[in-house]
Amino acid sequence: MVRNLRTLCLASTAIAFTAACSQSEDAAATSTPAGGGDASLQETLADAAPEGTVSLNVETLAEGLVNPWSIAFLPDGSMLVTERAGRIRIIRDGNLVDAPVSGTPEPYVEGQAGYFDVFPHPDFEQNNVFFLAYAWGTQDDNALRIARGTFDGAAFNDVEVIYEAKPIKSAGYHYGGRIVWGPDEKLYFTVGEGSRYKELAQDMSSSFGAVIRINEDGSIPDDNPDFGDDSLKELYSKGHRNPQGFVFDATREIFWELEHGPRGGDEINIIEPGANYGWPLASYGIDYNGSKITPFTEYEGTTQPFKYWTPSIGPSGLAVYRGDLFSEWDGDLLVGSMALRALHRVIMDGNEEVGEERYLVGERIREVRVGPDGAIYVTTEERSGEPIGTVLRLTPQ
Repeated sequence: MVRNLRTLCLASTAIAFTAACSQSEDAAATSTPAGGGDASLQETLADAAPEGTVSLNVETLAEGLVNPWSIAFLPDGSMLVTERAGRIRIIRDGNLVDAPVSGTPEPYVEGQAGYFDVFPHPDFEQNNVFFLAYAWGTQDDNALRIARGTFDGAAFNDVEVIYEAKPIKSAGYHYGGRIVWGPDEKLYFTVGEGSRYKELAQDMSSSFGAVIRINEDGSIPDDNPDFGDDSLKELYSKGHRNPQGFVFDATREIFWELEHGPRGGDEINIIEPGANYGWPLASYGIDYNGSKITPFTEYEGTTQPFKYWTPSIGPSGLAVYRGDLFSEWDGDLLVGSMALRALHRVIMDGNEEVGEERYLVGERIREVRVGPDGAIYVTTEERSGEPIGTVLRLTPQ
């Protein structure tokens, strides 16, 4: 089944791009091309953002972790930290608890596969409910899953799968895996396009390359956007590559999404219901081998990014700063960078970007969160999976 899917994907890629070129040629005759933009921007490399001027206190809360992927704050002051290798750890009273949380589901761990986001329910203090995004299956048959359960302080209980990405795929790449609770009390999460299945980001019968919106029990809301005949009812947006940053900005009433590009073309997007963000029909990057994925940086019917990086910074975690400790940073976007190895501050004036700077230069930053205390929490890791990952707490000097 997986081999057939792979063959289908390769064939449909050729068909999609032949169709895109044909549409572009046909449309050119009427002066309304389907694809366009400035292709030279795909290989126009910007300078790295300057280093920031704010001096930071850096406190190490935990170390010796393997690819710490996500942080969650609990009402009692403790923290949950997922390790991509398939463990969830507790930081309690400022110390990392030796024993991992028990009762967690068995993940598929390979390449980029494993545990991703852990997300407490907004009413966790009353119901102890959490949600977990993780890779499940085998090398030949795997998928992103979203599970729901309860946490009693030491163990997960009553864990049930409430969503599985479609279709089942092979290889352990591009899962997405970020979870957000919306202002409408719905569960939103990201699904990557599986790398080799990138054309499925434009297939509305697939959940690949999408933001998904469901009820907290896994059922599908009646008011989701309509992506056409035979489309999945859970789709909220499509045309994404590998979205590993996702947050709801309550002050601006905006869903911000952050995704890896290929060799360039990393994006921050403002997510709107029913929107298509263009991958792989349009991109500001090229393939890792230097070839063109698409000749277009814009494509008719798709939405342009709020911001993009070329060359790639390898973005992951995303947060909107709200708090008193860094008062001048209020409303700024904080982005983890794994390729350029830094914490990026995207400086905002209202809804407009006015600058960018880097902190913790040299650190491979996976996760970024703003804590209840107004401090910034990040995780660092090594791509090789060495047990040298950390959880850091940042405050101004």
